[in-house]
Amino acid sequence: MASLNVGNLGEYLREQRRAAQLSLRQLAEAAGVSNPYLSQIERGLRKPSAEVLQQVAKALRISAETLYVRAGILDEREREELETRAVILADPSINERQKNVLLQIYDSFRRENGFVPEQDETDEAPRADETLKADARKDDNPHS
Repeated sequence: MASLNVGNLGEYLREQRRAAQLSLRQLAEAAGVSNPYLSQIERGLRKPSAEVLQQVAKALRISAETLYVRAGILDEREREELETRAVILADPSINERQKNVLLQIYDSFRRENGFVPEQDETDEAPRADETLKADARKDDNPHS
């Protein structure tokens, strides 16, 4: 993980707050933190917790993961992976089984490209191709 870069975070929060046309007091109230505490975060004097960052992100209507990266809590690659997973899981046009299969395929490609360690033999998660075959058998046999 990256080291904590509070100054960069504070500048970014200030920019986001101004872009949202919120005063420091308005953002503090919306995020449920004190006005002086938020001011200290913006000035790079305080290191907020992940929980506080999540509250601020929600109030600003931005990704909490983006703030985690700015604060050095989360690596950029981890953020991208989390956002990809969140988009898949939030898609109302596909069912839970399809979401799981899609995530398994995604993980398979990431492993193939060296971004995720290989699953060990004790891992019980089925491979995507095995899940697809099992689903096809279920579709062929409606009595199972």
